[in-house]
Amino acid sequence: MNTSADGSALFLDDLRPGMSWETRGRTVTEADLVTFGTWSGDLFPLHFDEEYAKRTQFGGRIFHGMGGLAIAVGLEMSLGWKIGSVIAFIGIREWNFLEPIRMGDTIRVWEEVAEVRPSVSKPDRGTVTTRVRLRNQDDVVCQEGTWVMLFSRRVGG
Repeated sequence: MNTSADGSALFLDDLRPGMSWETRGRTVTEADLVTFGTWSGDLFPLHFDEEYAKRTQFGGRIFHGMGGLAIAVGLEMSLGWKIGSVIAFIGIREWNFLEPIRMGDTIRVWEEVAEVRPSVSKPDRGTVTTRVRLRNQDDVVCQEGTWVMLFSRRVGG
């Protein structure tokens, strides 16, 4: 695991392929389900109707897939090493929903730097590509994919 010694920002110049981090766990609650469903408008019965959900391959209600992605972004940002250095989250190259997230699951994010690419046209910045996995309390990968972010370089970097 890698981080800055004092929890401060890591810049493009500090990052190397293979560096990795893991977040704390966060338990997904019924309140999360209701909040995400209400906020997004995704009131699909698989999430809200236990009788309907019991008849599906999941055997019961599950949390929204996109809600898992949203929590993953929040958990990952809570590490703090991007605050002051990341300019923008510019893309998701792929994102796969492998296993359901259920209310009561405690999920965490593992992230590894895959590529660091300084910009040729704008020397004060560059892109960082990371591999990301969202795991539950049983270490089952529920979601995974590749994120791309635009990072600042250190002043004079």
